[in-house]
Amino acid sequence: MNEELIKKMLLALSLQTGGNYEQMFRLLQRKEFPPMEDILNAEKHIKSRYLTFFDKEYPDSLRESARPPLVIYYYGDISLLYKEKEAVAVIGSREASEEGISVTEEFVRELVPDYLIVSGLAKGIDATAHRAALDNDGKTIAVLGSGIDYCYPSENYSLYRKIKEKGLVISEYPNATVPDQDNFPMRNRIIAGLAKGILITEAKKRSGTLITVNWAQMISKEVMCVPYRARDNSGCNQLIKDGAYLVEDSEDVRLVMDGTRKLKKTLMPY
Repeated sequence: MNEELIKKMLLALSLQTGGNYEQMFRLLQRKEFPPMEDILNAEKHIKSRYLTFFDKEYPDSLRESARPPLVIYYYGDISLLYKEKEAVAVIGSREASEEGISVTEEFVRELVPDYLIVSGLAKGIDATAHRAALDNDGKTIAVLGSGIDYCYPSENYSLYRKIKEKGLVISEYPNATVPDQDNFPMRNRIIAGLAKGILITEAKKRSGTLITVNWAQMISKEVMCVPYRARDNSGCNQLIKDGAYLVEDSEDVRLVMDGTRKLKKTLMPY
């Protein structure tokens, strides 16, 4: 196959499997490709734009990450994919407290003049981070755990539309693929891959946020956490104990991102 045909083949394979990485990888290993008719017509079945792993435009930050997505669907400013050194992933609890929301808004507001904000469009901290970036004339990338044309949760639909217009929305899942519970842990590896540093502004000890930390550790990304009061069931405090940076303001984040501060110990795996 020539390069153009390989690109269309991966697209057809993604459509066939609903973007499931494991299924796609197994089919490629077994050389079980879609019928040629499906390959040639694949682009007719999507509304969004897309990149494949074999495109020269595919971002190095994902190419070098753990389990790089084979196809990326997107809407918006694709140039944002190439700003890893300027990107901070801001993530945290879906059931965010007033303090968590306030802290997230403050950090993002002070970071967006110089940094791109990456998050997952979930309710709580993720949505707050995206919204604060846009409200302060910053740039943001939303990484979906659903199909590129399926906004989940639906309550974030207006935010989803704004990010499509003023930032970048990406997903490895095609069209209106309904999210499966396994999609979100996989989505988190993309969030970790796109950012130089991961900032957790609020999380419980048992939290999906820790999955993103695991992915970040695999590819040597910086992990930063805002501390909370004792006995708050804080996942942030636990991560700090295990070696994450304690950050109290945006200046601390800048020091970590600039490489001025170094971790004294390695984060424990979760």
